[in-house]
Amino acid sequence: MSTQWPDLAVLELLVGVADGGSLGAAARAVGMAQPNASRAVAALERSLGVTLLVRHPRGARLTDEGAVMVERSRDVLDAARGLLATAEALGTTVSPHVRVAASMTVAEHLMPGWLLELRHVLPGVEARMQVLNSAQVLAAVAAGTYEIGFIEAPGAIPRGLRSRTVAADKLVVVVPPGHPWATRRTPVTADELARTPLLVREVGSGTRDTLARALAAHPMVAPVMELGSNAAVRVGVRVGTHPAVLSELAVASDLAHGELVAVPVEGLDLARRIRAVWRGPRLHGAAAGLVATAGRPR
Repeated sequence: MSTQWPDLAVLELLVGVADGGSLGAAARAVGMAQPNASRAVAALERSLGVTLLVRHPRGARLTDEGAVMVERSRDVLDAARGLLATAEALGTTVSPHVRVAASMTVAEHLMPGWLLELRHVLPGVEARMQVLNSAQVLAAVAAGTYEIGFIEAPGAIPRGLRSRTVAADKLVVVVPPGHPWATRRTPVTADELARTPLLVREVGSGTRDTLARALAAHPMVAPVMELGSNAAVRVGVRVGTHPAVLSELAVASDLAHGELVAVPVEGLDLARRIRAVWRGPRLHGAAAGLVATAGRPR
């Protein structure tokens, strides 16, 4: 195995395969022609003595070894981004600042901690954050209103934007303690959930989009009510008789205090990625530092 340091751009490409689902998507994300991307990964494999991708006519997928390397590569890239952000901040007399748009779950449960961590690296950082739903975040970042955005919505990122997965989350079905599902011994099925009127977030929210995609194969009945915040949905479940599907981050306190009950569901994947999104090939300054902070393993 070679002792030569791997190129950070190739590590970013490898991470892009995991996040984008293919080598082609990864190449587009880092602004590299696909033939060059393929050669770069092959060179990294030769250098490390490890097969990272399995090639087939329809594209490429990560090997088990490649998946392990992706996670280590994330650590290396996080450290590199943090280093660059710190160096940039040290090289200027102007206090670093960043305009952030964040979806509600991220803004309420993750962003405060991320910003506090960022201030340890950049003590003079000034952050201005706007809380929007995921669709609005994408539109605002694309328009240049905010330097960086954070979303939980699945699906493709609009052309012209770059993205990076920084955290993981999952949705959970919750009911009030008196609901029949609270004490049933068998999991709720995906079809049963789809046929149940739910309290839901508004169209455009990452939570609503994730649920709709997860139940795409099961026709959903109309929701009992549509509400514009996690807090409103939680209160609606506590005082009513209808289930809801929310981020486990949003309901953790309610579950711990017995105000809501989590209901197992079989045949349904409610895991989701939290992604940072931005315009342009690279992030700089406080925005780069914030993404590095958000993506740091905990």
